[in-house]
Amino acid sequence: MSDNAIASKSKKKKRSLLVILLLLVIILGGAGGGYAWWILHNDAKLPETAETPKAKPPAPPVFLALDTFTVNLQTPDNNPDRVLYVGLTLRLPDENDRKILTEYLPEVRSRLLLLLSRQQSQNIANEAGKQQLVQEIKQVLSDPFVKGQPNQVVSDVLFTAFILR
Repeated sequence: MSDNAIASKSKKKKRSLLVILLLLVIILGGAGGGYAWWILHNDAKLPETAETPKAKPPAPPVFLALDTFTVNLQTPDNNPDRVLYVGLTLRLPDENDRKILTEYLPEVRSRLLLLLSRQQSQNIANEAGKQQLVQEIKQVLSDPFVKGQPNQVVSDVLFTAFILR
């Protein structure tokens, strides 16, 4: 064989080897790129589902509306015409507390009547006095109705009517 034929065969082997290596690099690059895209695409979805579990809707509020109260207020001059007409609604943490307060409703009303009748008109005529009255109502209703019973929880006291005359 001539040197040209041998050189030609060696060039063909080098070219075919070079083409095979080039194809191998292209295939490996494509596979690596596809794998990287797949990992990034799946990682982007995972934190959303893992970090944000389905949020439970807030529990509906539990209210206990009380009949209106009409009480005579204490005045420095013992004027019997000072009257407080007030409607109250209690916001409670759960149904169990509403059930307990409903069972002891006569005692709840008695405690509130005693508290309201001790008020002085000048003290509850302004916003600060009304806020103080709310705190006092929470306190008077938090005491247990029966010995051994846990304290009651009243989340808030809402005035539905408030007439000071």
